[in-house]
Amino acid sequence: MEAIQKNTKLESAKTSLWKELKNALTGSEADYTKISLSKAVFLLSVPMVLELVMESAFAVVDIYFVGALGPSAVAAVGLTETYLFLLYSLAIGMSTAVTAIIARRIGEGDKEQAGIAAVQSVFLSILVSLPFAIFGVWFAKDLLILMGGDPWVVEHGSRYTQWIFGGNIVIMLLFGLNAVFRGAGDAAIAMRVLWISNGLNMILDPIFIFGFGPVPAMGIEGAAIATNIGRGIGVLFQIYLLLKGGNHIRVLRSQISIHWEIISDIVRTSIGGIGQTIIGMTSWIFLVRIISEFGSEAVAGATIALRIMMFTLMPSWGMSNAVATLVGQNLGAGRADRAERSVWIVGVWNMVFLIGVSICYFIFRESLVSIFTDDPKVISIGSEWLGIVSYSYFVYAWWMVSVQAFNGAGDTMTPTLINLVFFWVLQIPFAYVLAKVLSYGYSGVFWASMITETSVGLFTLWLFRKGGWKTSKV
Repeated sequence: MEAIQKNTKLESAKTSLWKELKNALTGSEADYTKISLSKAVFLLSVPMVLELVMESAFAVVDIYFVGALGPSAVAAVGLTETYLFLLYSLAIGMSTAVTAIIARRIGEGDKEQAGIAAVQSVFLSILVSLPFAIFGVWFAKDLLILMGGDPWVVEHGSRYTQWIFGGNIVIMLLFGLNAVFRGAGDAAIAMRVLWISNGLNMILDPIFIFGFGPVPAMGIEGAAIATNIGRGIGVLFQIYLLLKGGNHIRVLRSQISIHWEIISDIVRTSIGGIGQTIIGMTSWIFLVRIISEFGSEAVAGATIALRIMMFTLMPSWGMSNAVATLVGQNLGAGRADRAERSVWIVGVWNMVFLIGVSICYFIFRESLVSIFTDDPKVISIGSEWLGIVSYSYFVYAWWMVSVQAFNGAGDTMTPTLINLVFFWVLQIPFAYVLAKVLSYGYSGVFWASMITETSVGLFTLWLFRKGGWKTSKV
């Protein structure tokens, strides 16, 4: 009899897990301020992880196809992306603000204002994208020369740079609208958008790079065209779904007008998010500039290693994004204690995952890099960086959730000030001294990056525990 009861409970648990997994993938109407925290974390984390897994999968597949064109082609992508990091800084910073504001309005039960704020995010994304498009198209070669690109990179890679910057509006809108869905709790919609967008990218990449049927081989330029097409279709799908309405948010035609006071609120809240991302990413630009002193192979190795790290960190960011939604909505509902508990739950899950990733890095680092290139020096450089970061990935897990707790609460300035000190004041000079003054070369850059990012993670977690973020207003 006892065995029958145990089997019944096991079957019931399996059925319940499958039901919740289905809800997470198709979308749930659950109120994330009232259901159990474990269930809320699960419903939000699953689609957010899968959303960013696809994003990171595309990054890996993209560099795989480009890698067939040689180290200089990979370097062209890497150098272009150092500038794109500035654009991503704006997109991510604005998305941070949009998620915080939408989540707070949903937590307060004000869906009307949530819809209006979503519309303002679209207007703001379009406005921000225009100067990047103009500047990137006109000065593509100059930008690559400034970053130390070799003659092949400057001559052939400039077309890639022009296409990516010329179509940057789809990047801004893709980030901004998915932030709306995530803040509202419609994480499954954001997931489906990226799966469609990046799925198309991966199909179109080899067609436009190597040619197929009537489509001529376009080389590295084809990779950029494929990316713009895939992301553009994803944006159209986002707009359709936002007008149709999800489980938690819908934009009505009557709400489609400019509200400068709300745009001002988004910009004000965005400043901290943009600042923290710009500081981190411009720090990376300086690091790449130092690495480029040691040749295209060093840049290619670092670029491949970064893509692999993105592939593994994106799921962690997906789990951490769930924290931003839960913190924002629960603060809006007046439940700060529940907001804090969500951070600790996700932090443990994240740490366990990244410890597993670290083990894989340490054991299989050369095999991982060799998937994307057969150049022995590039493999050696890329695998060295993976081995170095494997020592401290578990700390990154707590950094991610702590930062998202601040951002979800709308306190975006605190992470900005932390990044300013650790990445600009400490990381850049430290990397230069190790690489150039003490002659450790690119290895010095890798060690400087690991040490400073581990330090910033520990400090941010300590500051989170002090609890000042609970009083933030958006």
